[in-house]
Amino acid sequence: ISVFKKANENDFNGIQTNSSAMRKLIREAKRMALLDSSMLIVGETGTGKELLARACHAASDRADKPFMTLSCAALPDDAAETELFGAGAAGQANSKRGIFESADGGTIFFDEVGEMSAKLQTKVLRVIQDGTFRRIDDEQEIKVNVRIIGSTNRDLLNMVSLGEFREDLYYRLNVCLLYTSDAADDLLCV
Repeated sequence: ISVFKKANENDFNGIQTNSSAMRKLIREAKRMALLDSSMLIVGETGTGKELLARACHAASDRADKPFMTLSCAALPDDAAETELFGAGAAGQANSKRGIFESADGGTIFFDEVGEMSAKLQTKVLRVIQDGTFRRIDDEQEIKVNVRIIGSTNRDLLNMVSLGEFREDLYYRLNVCLLYTSDAADDLLCV
């Protein structure tokens, strides 16, 4: 017997929308929220990409676990790497847990993933592929189970063709795709 789950309607109720295109987007997001796959949300700045990501997390089986955000455009490479992976061996006085470790079981939202450096793209790809990483200055591998949701206002496929974004990372993120731009005349808001 197959049992189909339904997204928690309350997690999307706070989102106000008027256009039929945006209502269609919300219906699609509700379906995708139940999948445990990576998701890419594409749209112009200010169209509610993070709001949509938070609603998808809240409607998923991961809702009781953390939802953590990294703005890929806001941090220099080294700072972003420390934020994501942490630093130092576990148990050391100066060790720091990173976002991947802190979000274990939950969701990580990469805001403006198209701004991520090539070095960081390679490291994030490894975590998406096998769920393992190492803290900076540590040799111990850590295994995590996180769902990745990325957002961008850039044309990642064009960036792939120009060699500015890793093709394998693009396809790992683009398992579920939502376009907020299709309904950009109606912004998502609470």
